[in-house]
Amino acid sequence: MNRESRSPAGITALLVALVAFTLTAAIAVAVATDRPEGGGSTGPVPVSLTEFAVSPSAITADTTLAVTNNGAMAHNLVIVGTGIETPMLNPGQSASLDVSALAEGTYEVICSVAGHKEAGMVGTLTVGAGGGVDLAAGGVHSGGTHDEITPEQGADMDAKMLASWEPFPAETEGLGNQEMTPEILPDGTKRYELVAAITDWEVTPGNVVKAWTYNGTVPGPMIKVDVGDRVQVELANELPIMTDIHWHGLTIPNDQDGVAPLTQPPIMPGEVFTYEFTVTRPEVAMYHAHAHGDIAVPNGLLGAFIAGDVPVPLGQNIGGIQIPDQLEITQRIPMVVNDAGVIGLTLNGKGFPATEPLTAKVGEWIAIDYFNEGLQVHPMHLHGFDQIVVAKDGRALNQPYLVDTLNVAPGERYTVVVNPTLPGVWAFHCHILTHAEVPTACSAW
Repeated sequence: MNRESRSPAGITALLVALVAFTLTAAIAVAVATDRPEGGGSTGPVPVSLTEFAVSPSAITADTTLAVTNNGAMAHNLVIVGTGIETPMLNPGQSASLDVSALAEGTYEVICSVAGHKEAGMVGTLTVGAGGGVDLAAGGVHSGGTHDEITPEQGADMDAKMLASWEPFPAETEGLGNQEMTPEILPDGTKRYELVAAITDWEVTPGNVVKAWTYNGTVPGPMIKVDVGDRVQVELANELPIMTDIHWHGLTIPNDQDGVAPLTQPPIMPGEVFTYEFTVTRPEVAMYHAHAHGDIAVPNGLLGAFIAGDVPVPLGQNIGGIQIPDQLEITQRIPMVVNDAGVIGLTLNGKGFPATEPLTAKVGEWIAIDYFNEGLQVHPMHLHGFDQIVVAKDGRALNQPYLVDTLNVAPGERYTVVVNPTLPGVWAFHCHILTHAEVPTACSAW
């Protein structure tokens, strides 16, 4: 889609973007410390932890670090190879870290929560080579007053933010969430074959990571079936560790639930395991690893599973929007949200500007299925049009309701229907503001 064709008459473009390309641009204000004669710092050096950055990323100190979690989820700070680390800090919590016993040198610092290092929470600590905070590594805190911004800095920020929009929608290798065509067995069973492996995946232009994938994509292939279908899924494990598949949200027998070693033996590297079950009710579910899930899922080992149709409340008036007695859902769009691991803050496995624009004609009825495979809540906000929440986990709500921002917590699935009525290019994003923008990059239009 070129810029000239983004908002033709009669078309509403829903531009989907969760994260700017560099959340590491959100950095803390550097605070200078006085130094006694002969070197060394006289007070704690402030360090900020956010999604997903250690700020400043280049720390110098001789005595202590004052570490604060300014993010929205739990983090810690680990000085790699030293045994020195903070406890896990909840949002708003702080801890002091004594580094006075460390030998002179430079050390790697990270957040040890699975996937956070890969998402950008990594930096260096230099001991005995100047102390204090490196002002060059500082900058404007994304949550501060911005009183420190000079006209020159402001102009630079503006130019970078405007430039960050230009590549959208950027092309990258690989496309996740593609519906998988099953093999139909003689008895009517729908058979799917999945391979779990670590493969290259381009999250944003030029940012190729070692993702954990099903069939080489993030998310893995979408499995879409009808109620009453008999389903068979064969999983081949090409990972370096054991795995399984948990069918999150599906109503299935216990021995098919996919929780090794509780309900099945682990699928070891090189092994193959087959799941079989019958789909008994409409559901919107997810499939992902349960064994080593803290590593595998944030890094991409996940997919969408949809059983049945969208439960539209035909003929009802929902908050002033009259739903016709008859309508056709012209598009059903899966929206898998992630926020950690090597994949980071993404929609359907891609980060801005590689997120996919969605297009619909004025007057169409479209459905969006949200799947939160991340580690935190994401309030999903669509500009211009109400979202009518019709189902939770694929099950029809007795009382559908309108929202313009829908909180989707980890593990949750919601289905909304949208009736675009005004042509134009409309923003669609997570409303945690640091997931949509940082001072020098933007992911919404």
